[in-house]
Amino acid sequence: MDMIIRQELTADYQTTEAIVKSAFLNEAYSDHQEHLLVQRIRQTDAFIPELSLVAIQQDELVGHILLSKIHILDGDKAVESLALAPVSVAPSHQKMGIGSQLIRAALKKAQELGYYSVILLGHKDYYPKFGFQPASNWHIRAPFEVPDEAFMALELTENALADVRGIVRYSEAFA
Repeated sequence: MDMIIRQELTADYQTTEAIVKSAFLNEAYSDHQEHLLVQRIRQTDAFIPELSLVAIQQDELVGHILLSKIHILDGDKAVESLALAPVSVAPSHQKMGIGSQLIRAALKKAQELGYYSVILLGHKDYYPKFGFQPASNWHIRAPFEVPDEAFMALELTENALADVRGIVRYSEAFA
């Protein structure tokens, strides 16, 4: 089936949030508030409209991904990075590769926009196929307790994290 991935429009917001909500409805490790997180991120300086992408199949919005600005703090030093959160696919369209296509498109767009790295909290068996590795490989830590293998990073540019270490600071939208 042909699929279009494009930047999310304000006219998509309500449908996007419904998809995000339904995608996480039966997830055991979810607070079921991801749709509200998307709303909050859009209202902060961390929001990058070009990195809020939707997947359209047969004129139906079936998926969404959002990358937003974060910082990695080491004392007085702050390095900008991106957080991948969340990626969502409508339950009726899951297991069809839509999430993978959204992730690849978002990472490519982030690289084109000049971003150097992406951080995420996610399934340890899913994200490594996109190149993600434990963030601890670069001495990057989450600001909360999380299994090491679930907190991951990806360099969009070779050696982008070589001299980076510290604790991730998410935007206030994540609080």
